[in-house]
Amino acid sequence: MSKKRRRHSPEQIIKKLRDADSMLAAGKSVGEVLQSLEVSEATLSRWRAQYGGMKSEEAKRLKTLEEENNRLKKIVADQALDISMLKEITKGN
Repeated sequence: MSKKRRRHSPEQIIKKLRDADSMLAAGKSVGEVLQSLEVSEATLSRWRAQYGGMKSEEAKRLKTLEEENNRLKKIVADQALDISMLKEITKGN
């Protein structure tokens, strides 16, 4: 029985990290925290490494910057491809 994989928004991740910290401070075990958040230990540690001390607004900003960066990388790759095609075309002339 496998669970359906979910994608969490940065805001949801930060909320779950806060919830995990408060539950651990209240004395719950790591297993109980993981079960209530419905995530694995690896996921929780990856989230802590990526979103550790961020606020919700910072996470939103990070997400938009990553999306813009990916868009710009695509544009640069397309331009490099166009340049190499033009060089091949002019080489034959």
